[in-house]
Amino acid sequence: MLNEDIIARAGIVGAIRAFFDSRGFIEVDTPVRIAAPAPEPNIDCPPCGGKFLRASPELQMKKLLAQGMEKIYQIGPCFRDGENGSRHNDEFTMIEWYRKGCDDADIMRDAAELLNHLGVKSEPEVLSVRDAYRKFAGWDPFEVFDHDRFDFDMSEKIEPNLDGWTFLSGYPPECASLAKIEAGIAQRWELYFGSLEIANCFTELCDESEQRMRFAAAREQRRRLGEADYPLDEEFLASLPLIGSAAGVALGIDRLVMALLGKSTIAQARIL
Repeated sequence: MLNEDIIARAGIVGAIRAFFDSRGFIEVDTPVRIAAPAPEPNIDCPPCGGKFLRASPELQMKKLLAQGMEKIYQIGPCFRDGENGSRHNDEFTMIEWYRKGCDDADIMRDAAELLNHLGVKSEPEVLSVRDAYRKFAGWDPFEVFDHDRFDFDMSEKIEPNLDGWTFLSGYPPECASLAKIEAGIAQRWELYFGSLEIANCFTELCDESEQRMRFAAAREQRRRLGEADYPLDEEFLASLPLIGSAAGVALGIDRLVMALLGKSTIAQARIL
């Protein structure tokens, strides 16, 4: 990474902090090494001293919401075992922010305002997942869901057809992960710059029993894939009813820098 790019990256991170600080968010720091990561298929956390390096601070930040925090953000390192390439690195920098009493539409407005604050002048397009699959893949994943086909078409037919800044919004319930489902639609969006995924947002699921069932299904899927099992974070599950309602988003700083500085690889956008 060239010195001028290091300086530009520092300016972007500083501007992000200024944006959230000016809007009353509190910056927090949660542990990088955790005992119980969220059991998501195909996301592996590197083991470290009897615990795991986090893929996300999500569960720990939601516990802070349950303790009474209202608007929080965190910028820090995250890790995914075995992910390396032009758009992936096994260590990367993430910002996550969460707000109580709001939904994914509120966080979408935050993200659009952040982009504007960082110098992006064009308003991002909002495209529904259903419309994207009908237009570019020729089928409706809400009518008959096929997980393998959904993932394949996302990478081969949907993402290559996205242009500029796009919010891809409203996912099939099978893709809800930790998101709330309303009227058969997962309250989730992802932000893209062209085909480059930048961020992933949920209206948070705050139902302990439903989240426990989803974690059980995810652990079973990880077992079938031969992936490591993670213990359940019982403290997180017990905290969910205390949150009430909230929404949050994880945004990759390195990929955002790629987009803003016109870089083609993640190595050009982070200090390695």
